[in-house]
Amino acid sequence: MQNPIIGQPIFRKEGLEKVTGRARYVDDLVFPEMLHGVTVRSPIARGQIRTISFGDNIPWHEFTIVTAKDIPGANCVALILEDQPYLADGIVNHPEEPILLLAHSDKYLLEEARRAIQFDFEPLPAIFTLEDSLNQTEIIWGKDNVFKKFLIEKGDVDSALATADFIIEGEYETGAQEQLYIEPNGMIAIANPTEGVTVWGSMQCPYYVHKALIGLFGLGPEKIRVVQATTGGGFGGKEEYPSMIAGHAALLAWKSGKPVKMIYDRAEDMIATTKRHPSRTRINTAVTKEGRFLAAEIDFVIDGGAYATLSSVVLSRGTIHAAGPYNWPNVRVRSKAVATNHPPHGAFRGFGAPQSIFAMERHLNKVAQTIGLSPEELRRRNFLKEGQTTSTSQVVREKIDLSGLLDRALKLSEYHEKKMRFAQFNARSVTEKKGIGFATFMHGAGFTGSGEVYLSSVVGIEAAETGKIRVLTSNTEIGQGTLTIFSQIAAEALGVDVSQIEIAQPDTANVPNSGPTVASRTTMIVGKLVESAALGLKQTLVGSGLLGENYSMAEFTEACRSYLAKHGELKSFSKYEPPPGVHWDDEKYQGEAYGTYAWAVYVAEVTVDLVTYEARVNDFVALQEVGKVIHPVLAAGQIEGGVAQAIGYALYENVVWQNGRMVNNQMTNYIMPTSADLPPIRVYFEELPYAYGPSGAKGIGELPMDGPAPAILNAIEDAIGKSVNQIPLMPETLMKVMTAGGANG
Repeated sequence: MQNPIIGQPIFRKEGLEKVTGRARYVDDLVFPEMLHGVTVRSPIARGQIRTISFGDNIPWHEFTIVTAKDIPGANCVALILEDQPYLADGIVNHPEEPILLLAHSDKYLLEEARRAIQFDFEPLPAIFTLEDSLNQTEIIWGKDNVFKKFLIEKGDVDSALATADFIIEGEYETGAQEQLYIEPNGMIAIANPTEGVTVWGSMQCPYYVHKALIGLFGLGPEKIRVVQATTGGGFGGKEEYPSMIAGHAALLAWKSGKPVKMIYDRAEDMIATTKRHPSRTRINTAVTKEGRFLAAEIDFVIDGGAYATLSSVVLSRGTIHAAGPYNWPNVRVRSKAVATNHPPHGAFRGFGAPQSIFAMERHLNKVAQTIGLSPEELRRRNFLKEGQTTSTSQVVREKIDLSGLLDRALKLSEYHEKKMRFAQFNARSVTEKKGIGFATFMHGAGFTGSGEVYLSSVVGIEAAETGKIRVLTSNTEIGQGTLTIFSQIAAEALGVDVSQIEIAQPDTANVPNSGPTVASRTTMIVGKLVESAALGLKQTLVGSGLLGENYSMAEFTEACRSYLAKHGELKSFSKYEPPPGVHWDDEKYQGEAYGTYAWAVYVAEVTVDLVTYEARVNDFVALQEVGKVIHPVLAAGQIEGGVAQAIGYALYENVVWQNGRMVNNQMTNYIMPTSADLPPIRVYFEELPYAYGPSGAKGIGELPMDGPAPAILNAIEDAIGKSVNQIPLMPETLMKVMTAGGANG
């Protein structure tokens, strides 16, 4: 028995299967008489469908054809607001909106058939910008195009603005970002009125799909079964969208009476599925001449696309994180998620926080420059400290040392030495400029406010007579290491070898609803439930007198065998309970937004080429306080991957829109960073254990998406002496700023 197991870099549970090719992804699965399915989509952004015509030379009688009229239950994807249809019924509201489904055994003929279908539309006016949506140029959703709005208020912002030494304003923009998980979306379905609906697929949240299929078919929950196949990445892109493709595959299976597989190719996945919300943030700050923050007034808007999907909760997290890890005595955050005729934007790593944190971290450099302080000193004077409150008036009750984190990050990156050295280099160089910059930020793990209470997640543990332990949870392995982390947590709590632990395949017929695999909640929230359930099982054995307080693996196995022989079953379940003292007011948006936050300081070093106007990151230091590191290799991998993804967000990944459609939907013209474009990413951790995480761990998955973009643009400003406040920062934008002779924003 290995002890301790927490904190050790053990082998990945599923690693061998993946590297040897034995892992079975959804496209590896084949069923007898299986058909292939495709989606026929809208070519226009908004309009009324007049007619649908089926071209010649296609044997249409061989095809299964599904339209909205074939849907047995409700034609809407069950999520938060039930506004998004599975299949357009009369009206389309964005390019690539699904209108019709086809299935056939020959997938090549299927593709010919898809191209032979034509639509005749009555076009309707469409809008594609935040400004047009806010100005209600056209009303395309509800009465005012607004999916959701929030207001956070603390103190008296207006009085502080009226009396401050400095008032500093700024505007900041972020673009869309494509998910680019390794494996595109895919599902297989079997469905009929007698046996119900079963789907296998690539997904993050089996119970989201389960709920959606209940409504789509009007069946009881016992008639719906959802099974996660091995999944090649998610990042949030397989949070809500799998409900759509699962529904489509199941509708075709329902009508055809045969299994139906639907697999998107890369181009369809990129053009039709969800991306990160574009945003615009306006900030107005009141600051004393000594550099003390008096007030912040923040206006944060995101583009939700044509349907609400998860925009309201993305907006919520972005709103709560907008003020950053600073002590603002007075703060007001107004935010809106609005509709446009783009395909719906959705969940993506960071979930709104990267957008608003980018704005605040760029803005603080402007504040520092205005009042004559260094960015470092300005932040030090205003960091949150224990006992102070966040923008939602949440009291920071745990230990927090942001100045200490900043000290260490600046030392690790040689910030001060490089800043001097780069200034000397820049004075001599006419072809390149170098710079260094940083960002300080936080990320709250788990669902916001009362979300975890609402979910009431459950985890189970069961023992076999061999002493093997099986963890029952609906949380999914999507590349982040869930199977390994849960195994470590359960083994540590039970005092057994990690090889004794098995994690059940997420299958709604066999595992309880542990909530979705999102929001950096898997390790901190669900891992704590795994730990509690394991301790419960151990206590059952100890309480029965079959196991002592100290035991060997053989004694544990014998205790399990004896208990099962006597009682027939050895299981333990744990249900989420909020930590004491956690209160959230959904109406006022005040209180404990999250049980805790992870805190971080990221430092970026860049070179700007004055000939090509390309910016390149040369070195990156990522320092974060994460409670307790469960698995050092996986934790570092999460940070490295997130930083790499965020470098793409900042400098490379530019979604090009044309009448609401992504026109660069291929990996040849949507440019993401390769390993050759990435710097050394040096990852460091601080550990201040969180009392309500397993062994003290906090969530970390989304944290590294938040800080790189502002750190990089702060470094670029250091290099070129000019301010750029929009991402992705493309060379043409940089050229425009530098040749214009002034600042942009």
